[in-house]
Amino acid sequence: MRRWKSFAAMVALMLIVAACGGGGDSSDTTTDGGTDTTEGSTDTTQGSTDTTTDSGASGDKVQIRWFIGLGAGGQPEQRQVQEDIAAAFNESQDEIELVLEIVENDVAYDTLATQIASGNAPDLIGPVGRDGSNSFAGLYLDLEPLIEATGVDTSMWEGAAVENQREQDGTLVGLPFASFPSTMFYNRDLFDEAGLPYPPANYNEPYGVGTEWEGTWDFAKVEEIAKILTVDANGVDATDPAFDNENTVQWGFVWQWTDRLFQQGTSWGAGSPMAADGTADIPQTWEDEWAWYQSAVWETGFAPSQTEMDGPLGGNAFQTGTVAMAPTHLWYTCCIRDDENGIVGDFWDLAAMPENDGVITANLHADTFRILESTEHPEEAFTVMYYLLTEAALDLLSAYGAAPADPALTEAFIAGLDERYPQGVNWDVILASAQYADSPSHEAWVPGWDEYKLAMADLQSGLLSDPDLDLSTAIADLEAQLSTVFQENAE
Repeated sequence: MRRWKSFAAMVALMLIVAACGGGGDSSDTTTDGGTDTTEGSTDTTQGSTDTTTDSGASGDKVQIRWFIGLGAGGQPEQRQVQEDIAAAFNESQDEIELVLEIVENDVAYDTLATQIASGNAPDLIGPVGRDGSNSFAGLYLDLEPLIEATGVDTSMWEGAAVENQREQDGTLVGLPFASFPSTMFYNRDLFDEAGLPYPPANYNEPYGVGTEWEGTWDFAKVEEIAKILTVDANGVDATDPAFDNENTVQWGFVWQWTDRLFQQGTSWGAGSPMAADGTADIPQTWEDEWAWYQSAVWETGFAPSQTEMDGPLGGNAFQTGTVAMAPTHLWYTCCIRDDENGIVGDFWDLAAMPENDGVITANLHADTFRILESTEHPEEAFTVMYYLLTEAALDLLSAYGAAPADPALTEAFIAGLDERYPQGVNWDVILASAQYADSPSHEAWVPGWDEYKLAMADLQSGLLSDPDLDLSTAIADLEAQLSTVFQENAE
């Protein structure tokens, strides 16, 4: 409790004059999957299907509601860690009652939007990245007055990481917490079975040095070896004209939960979908990647279609052990193991992201916590935020599979990953990925963010579901649609 206790002392005077009770019923709830797991109460969150936690509530405490669901936090092990942290916080002092509201990711946006519209907004949200934050841009509290009033030392974080939390108007709405670099997850067993060299363990190294497959580690090389690693039910791989693309049992490549078109397109080169005049202009690198992936699904067949994703791959393709390569973020370490169903997930390792046309791009996600401007208790909410960013950070980061923004926590974080995945994972390469982060970010805000995502999702659905999609026409239609969205939502 080192930094937390010193911080609590700094804000003690503010807490003395704070309003008590926090408003509303101080009874607390956990309705995980509809089953109440706390002492007798009902769910008090509008539109929520999920959680607040038992906090040993007292009517003398200011209640701070922590909304979880826009990013990580919904997995069972993550829930337990968060509940333990809330309980520890509540036991550590007698001024604030921290109440969790854990909502499933697929309904989190609608739930929070409903709460905000009805005047029942939580105080604190997170962990949340740019994507989840963009939907509620302009509704966050400026932290700088609180930082100045409490004397919080932000030098524990890199200055650039702090500045990265500013809004376009310069408002500081977050502090650094979690980093999720992306890299190439690969299945060692499938490479061994095919007699192929593993992908490069380090950046700027060629593939297959000293072998017949030696060459630049780029997406052309990924396609070459992915076809060898793609096999149909008859044991025929995708390099053979006899390969049956409608009866595949093993795939060479998939975008593992990173298949949003602006995300996978950025892996071929960062850019903005909006031109200087405010109209839409999809970067050529994105269009090239989309065409490449369309061919991978419907022509060469080394990547799965939506039907295959929904069927034999069950939505978590790489975890099944039937996919050889899967670019994704560090947060995916949350979901390769499945202890409940006996899936150990020890068949994989990490490699460098491939380049495209000489450029390496490793998309980066960065999550933090944000306080809503509508909170009636900004000082108390900031006290909780600081606790999550410092004293509770290592436990949360380990649960979320996120690299610490605080360099002092990195060694312990990696040790925790090694304990969970003891097969000897190359963690160094994913930490090195940060120097290849996409700039501008694939999650950089554009006017009409939610409409933008929906339009992209519609094209993504067509690409993965329609073998006859005319991609060039679809992209032209997308640009026309997005131009209207951007111009109608421009400030």
